[in-house]
This record gives sequence, structure tokens and C-alpha cells, in this order.
Amino acid sequence: MAQILDAIPHNENDAILCCYVNATSQIQIARITNISNWYFERVVFPGQRLVFEALPEALLEIHSGMMASAILSDTIPCQQLSVSEEKSDESENNGTIENEDKTNSSDLAVA
Repeated sequence: MAQILDAIPHNENDAILCCYVNATSQIQIARITNISNWYFERVVFPGQRLVFEALPEALLEIHSGMMASAILSDTIPCQQLSVSEEKSDESENNGTIENEDKTNSSDLAVA
């Protein structure tokens, strides 16, 4: 996954795919500050899912609050937010869908 604006430092190739969900009713700010030469900050709306790449040692800070104030409400290791990248089944069977139910319409009884 490419992050055009805030790319992970180039010398790091062990990035992990992470997912954070804002399960609150407040707007949150998600921020990673413990990785040198990298700035990551995103607004996460209520119910929104944030998918991003990070280094395994990164800590995601969640800031929440009202209009002009924000309070650090949680710090989550990105390792705990890690999700696995799976290949699409569609690419494995060349986009064809096999129908396992081979029942003919003529086989069905009409009442």
C-alpha cells in the first residue's frame, strides 16, 4: 500500500499493514511520533476505518476531545493493529466463478 504524502523512511522495508477503527462518537486524531524522520497524522471520523502502513515498533497515539482541545486518550502498539494481506480468490481462479449447485430448473417441482 503506497502512502504518497507520509511515506515510511526508505531504508525500512519491514513495514506492516495496520487497521484502526474509531468506535467512538467523537472525531479522533491518529498520530505516530516515535519513528524518526517520519510524520504520520490523520483525522479519523466516528465509525471510520483507518488502514495504513507502519513499522512494527511504531506507537499509534489516539487523541480525542472537543473543538479546540485534544487529549491523548490511548497509545496502541502498531503490532496489535497488524492485519495480514490476503490474495484475492478471484485472481487464483482467473476471475471465473464456479457454480457448485448444478440443479437444473427443470428438476424443480412447481406446486
